[in-house]
Amino acid sequence: MFRHILLASHGTVGAIAAENMAIQVCAPEGKIDHLIVVPEFWQSMTGDDWLNNGTTRDQFRDYLQTELGKEIDQQCDRIHKKIAAHALAYDRVIVFGNPEKALLNQASNTAYDLVVMGSPRTAAGIKGKFSLRSTMLTQKLAQTLQTALLVVPHPGTDQI
Repeated sequence: MFRHILLASHGTVGAIAAENMAIQVCAPEGKIDHLIVVPEFWQSMTGDDWLNNGTTRDQFRDYLQTELGKEIDQQCDRIHKKIAAHALAYDRVIVFGNPEKALLNQASNTAYDLVVMGSPRTAAGIKGKFSLRSTMLTQKLAQTLQTALLVVPHPGTDQI
């Protein structure tokens, strides 16, 4: 059992499998820090050519940020309730930037016993299932991370 876990999750089916596994392997009265990384590409999302003036682009950017914030809050609330139901402590860590760098930075700044994440979509490859193409699990991450890493298989990978 692990007392302090860093969980990388964004709410897809594969990430939910990682959430469930993190809860399973967390020690009683342990803590799970939930890492959500907002990828860099959101910063430049201002729409297409039809947004031809600064005011409209700013309004659209603000709208996107508000919607993204709502989605993140919903994910965090959902996971917090699930973790609290198992009498575990929860903290959310939301960062903006490169997913791989964000995870490495968080893991190096806090002493974790375990890092848990879902397998990349390409490893699961389940046609018709929603997932995000994650750039978090890279060879560099696996080689650089100084903490034990548990990559949870996507549910249904045995069906491929």
